[in-house]
Amino acid sequence: MRAVIQRVLGASVSVDGQVISSIGKGLLVLVGIDRYDEPPDRALILKKILSAKLFDDQDGGSWKRSVKDIDGEVLCVSQFTLFANFKGAKPDFHESMSTIPGSAYYHAFLDEIRSAYIPERIKDGRFGAMMQVSLTNDASYIFISTSSSLSILDESTSS
Repeated sequence: MRAVIQRVLGASVSVDGQVISSIGKGLLVLVGIDRYDEPPDRALILKKILSAKLFDDQDGGSWKRSVKDIDGEVLCVSQFTLFANFKGAKPDFHESMSTIPGSAYYHAFLDEIRSAYIPERIKDGRFGAMMQVSLTNDASYIFISTSSSLSILDESTSS
């Protein structure tokens, strides 16, 4: 799995000109699913999303609070292009999980992240839809987490 995590003051997703989801202060997360992803990948990514210290504290100390600490919201948007490769000038999406298992995997991820936080604070787009995503960045902080590299980090720090 791969997550592009952006700190936002607000974000929304529209389909066919209609806003289907929106959040205030929190995180906009573009979620990509690799064709080899397994349930442990979901657990690693959702832990990173909810526990990463991306917000300042009350005293202005940088990188002190998580989205949970600030009672923020999370807008998850499925993004199969995060695993695209280029063959010449054309993108190739064979590393992304295919539609039917990808949809099931993504919805399981949403269920798990809602269970790990306050369900009403987790919003999402529409899997497989042509979505328009609008956001107001809270500074230009963008972070990328990939579950395979997180697995390596977790193994190396646990011994």
